[in-house]
Amino acid sequence: MKTYILLLFCVISFSMHAQTDDEKAAKQAVIQFFEGFHKKDAAMMQAVVHEDIILQTTFINKDGEAVLRNQKADGFIKAVVNRAESPTWNEKILSYNVQVDGTMANVWTPYEFWLDGKFLHCGVNSFQLFKDNGNWKIIYLIDTRRKKGCRE
Repeated sequence: MKTYILLLFCVISFSMHAQTDDEKAAKQAVIQFFEGFHKKDAAMMQAVVHEDIILQTTFINKDGEAVLRNQKADGFIKAVVNRAESPTWNEKILSYNVQVDGTMANVWTPYEFWLDGKFLHCGVNSFQLFKDNGNWKIIYLIDTRRKKGCRE
């Protein structure tokens, strides 16, 4: 009887936490974005990025002041694609937290950023996605950057 109850509990718990198709698809769009990022593949990134994407970064500068920096989407993708072979960029995604409501999704991804195998900084990416004709597109990306409080 204990085994049956334990099995039933596991099945119920798994079904409560199983990802929906939309959650999987939104997560996959972010995964594809990073695959393109690491491969320097503009087409791969642009396939999951909306033409009106907004990019921002927030961090604390050396004077202890909060900074919010905006970046042009076309400039970002060009910088990714045209970067030199060295130093090597590696953004390690530590986890994915996906939330979906209708045609909107949020994918929260803590990360570590490594440059030529050396830890540079950590933070969180917050992706906002829009379901455009059945396809999830990244419409907004903001990230944090810090050197302290990282898992590295």
